[in-house]
Amino acid sequence: MNETQALYDYAPLVRLMLLGAAIALGPLSWVAWRSRGAAHGQRLQALMVLTLFLTFDLVMFGSFTRLTDSGLGCPDWPGCYGNASPLGARSEITAAEQAMPTGPVTHGKAWVEMVHRYLASSVGVLIIAITVGAWRQRRQWQREGARGAAPLHPAWAAATLAWVCLQGAFGAWTVTMKLFPAIVTLHLIGGLVLLALLCVQAVRQVHTTQGTPRVQLPRALRLGMWLALALVALQVALGGWVSTNYAVLACTTFPACHGSWWPAMDFTQGFEIWRPLGLLSDGSHIGFAALTAIHYVHRLFAYLVLAALLVLGWRMLRAGGAGQPVAAQGRWLLALATLQLLTGLSNVILDWPLAAAVLHTGGAAALVGVLAWALAGSRASVVPVASVSADAALAAAKAKA
Repeated sequence: MNETQALYDYAPLVRLMLLGAAIALGPLSWVAWRSRGAAHGQRLQALMVLTLFLTFDLVMFGSFTRLTDSGLGCPDWPGCYGNASPLGARSEITAAEQAMPTGPVTHGKAWVEMVHRYLASSVGVLIIAITVGAWRQRRQWQREGARGAAPLHPAWAAATLAWVCLQGAFGAWTVTMKLFPAIVTLHLIGGLVLLALLCVQAVRQVHTTQGTPRVQLPRALRLGMWLALALVALQVALGGWVSTNYAVLACTTFPACHGSWWPAMDFTQGFEIWRPLGLLSDGSHIGFAALTAIHYVHRLFAYLVLAALLVLGWRMLRAGGAGQPVAAQGRWLLALATLQLLTGLSNVILDWPLAAAVLHTGGAAALVGVLAWALAGSRASVVPVASVSADAALAAAKAKA
């Protein structure tokens, strides 16, 4: 019971929430100033886009927190040794640092961890503002007789708010369960789901305020987008499993591993999901062959994901003409696939440099964002593309005549 009380100390929770609200006042004030005189829908659009950008930054900073071993910089939740900031826990942090200078608790790591919590709470406040704004927009549209395109249902914003609360719970469990690999991986996946939810709302809000319809694309192309998103999601889960088990350096050569195309691997140990960090469920230490299996599965699956992204990006370039969103999205996919290849190789060959590792997570988040953008901004064409092109050509010929 005493250990539970030490891990969960809710005394600083109100102060932490107030600090998050104070930080969120900056973006909210900026949106209010930049959108002064604009319609409510345009202000909501600006807030959604800005929150999407800040959430991407939060995912990047979460990666930095994990990669610098700062996840336990404050070993309790939601504060730091029962304080709202490391300033009030100087003596406790100093004692922990003196006992273990290279351990998980240092002054620098404590600040990294708490800044991550501050940023997460401020994003939560912004999502609350989006939820309120989405319901106001819906009521205004209904009062005006439901004229024009219907805005995205505010249930999306409500679901996003519920999801960010769940993310906060996973953040707490990450600390209190001492970097339990399954929890940390789920926390990473949850962050990218949050990013996708915000991206869908931002894209649809742009279409609502500008009065532009979604782009019609062939069904096969949209199916390819969904397939690519599923592959990227699975690869993110595998990558998170590599990172949270510290298996990045289990193979330090490329393309072979330990001089073999099929090195010694223990898949049973490697993919035993519910276990503590570095241990198996029976309390024994995880073997090196298990870490190799974790790393190599991620690497092999990367080849499939890379090929799928290159094919999809090329098809999107062909489907979209100059200035079309689908063409820009295709270029983004090709660029991000290249970035993921380069940063992934850098992690292996250059012994996991921090900048490359953070960029690798950022590239995965950006891929999720681009695919969500492409899917939210398009719909399957009812009429075959060839028929649409023929009709357009016929109309042009009649216009000339």
